[in-house]
Amino acid sequence: MLGGGLAAVALSLSLTTTAQATPPNIPSTATAQSELNALTVASEGSMTGYSRDLFPHWITISGSCNTRETVLKRDGSGVTTDSSCYPTSGSWYSPYDGETWTSPSDVDIDHIVPLAEAWRSGASSWTTSKRQSFANDLTRPQLIAVTDNVNQSKGDQDPSTWKPSRTAYHCTYAKMWIHTKYYWDLTLQSAEKSALQTMLNTC
Repeated sequence: MLGGGLAAVALSLSLTTTAQATPPNIPSTATAQSELNALTVASEGSMTGYSRDLFPHWITISGSCNTRETVLKRDGSGVTTDSSCYPTSGSWYSPYDGETWTSPSDVDIDHIVPLAEAWRSGASSWTTSKRQSFANDLTRPQLIAVTDNVNQSKGDQDPSTWKPSRTAYHCTYAKMWIHTKYYWDLTLQSAEKSALQTMLNTC
């Protein structure tokens, strides 16, 4: 009985520790700090003309797998898919709130820098092709699998008004946000920069 209990605990720990979202190319603290220092502080732009349709997603990445399904496979543990690339099993650990899910319907793919936030920070002047690249960016730490209602509560807020509830993830979240804005040459507001610096100071 004891052995079975230990096995169950081990399985639970395994799910918690291996099913972790790991976006690529999260910078070091030093690099994130230099990138934050280099970002242009500017007033937030207008939402005039904004539509999610101007950031086409999710696009086909490989075979029948689109961007969302690609991130679900990358960020999950033990993920298996059917012929259309839809996950049929697996588990997903959401670092924003520390929850683990076994149904893909409970998981959203969060744009670290939301599409509307990008629009207000410079993407309104981009071509649709560039906005599509941004919305499906698998090379930078811009996409992550998280609990769906947590992603929905975030909406298009920046770190001055929304942060992950797990303070242990603030450092990583700030680094991902900073690196994405830096690579895509987006501006930020002074309150946003202050919030990012506070989060970076926890690293």
